[in-house]
Amino acid sequence: MKKVAVILSGCGVFDGAEVHESVLTLLNIAKAGASYECFAPDIEQMHTINHLTGEEMQPNRNVLVESARIARGEIKAITELNVADFDALIIPGGFGGAKNLCNFAVKGADAEVQDDVLAACKAFADASKPAGYICIAPAMIPVVYGKGAKATIGTDEETASALTAMGGEHVSCQVNDIVVDEERKVVSTPAYMLAGSILEADAGISKLVAKVLELA
Repeated sequence: MKKVAVILSGCGVFDGAEVHESVLTLLNIAKAGASYECFAPDIEQMHTINHLTGEEMQPNRNVLVESARIARGEIKAITELNVADFDALIIPGGFGGAKNLCNFAVKGADAEVQDDVLAACKAFADASKPAGYICIAPAMIPVVYGKGAKATIGTDEETASALTAMGGEHVSCQVNDIVVDEERKVVSTPAYMLAGSILEADAGISKLVAKVLELA
């Protein structure tokens, strides 16, 4: 049975992992007959958002603690992720990907990936094990894989140009499709960068999970 490491970035679209994308990822992995284990960085969130009002709220929350909500408590700190134990990596989106896993939301093309997250992602790249990046998470691909890595965040020109400025090769992509960098074994899909419904998000995520498992 193939085993997938899933990195979460909190719980909630505006400050953490997008819940629908995360659950669809886990569901599609399980439906494909593979297994998964969830991880998240044990750090403070950039900020915590009240998802009803859109306003910031106090006190701030911890990324690992919040991610545990999605994982039903079955989750470990990302420092415990050993690439040797897994066949592939998948990272769902949500603004947590651009605020907690990296600082793309603040720094754009000058973004840096959080140290523990970068170490984990690079471990899969260095081991030539496939990875899938969903929604805004592909903003990390140029940092992890270097210049020329193919990725998509959909069709948003401003975000795409930032990804290009980081050294990536952005490929425009519709919500129900994926972009595959065959050489680097990295797959991306727009999901809620474009999706207007959970069905549209699933259309791309299901293809991404299938392709990542095929490459594994």
